[in-house]
Amino acid sequence: MKDTKKTTVKKAAPKAPKAPKVAKPAAKPVTKPAAKAASKPAPTPEERYRMIQEAAYYIAERHGFNGDSAYFWSLAEAEINAKLN
Repeated sequence: MKDTKKTTVKKAAPKAPKAPKVAKPAAKPVTKPAAKAASKPAPTPEERYRMIQEAAYYIAERHGFNGDSAYFWSLAEAEINAKLN
């Protein structure tokens, strides 16, 4: 009699069904603050005056201090108003 060995074949365990893919929530839109004034308080009149004064100085310096100081002041006022608004 021959010795015959029986080999058992192991069956792979059944795979679990994949869970359905759930859509990720959309990214929240980036919102900007309603107004810049809300994040920073408005400068006091004294601070605004000093800002204009300094800007007028640098404008005059760029022009070699040659020209009308009232013109430099008006340019500085426009520059500061644009930055504050």
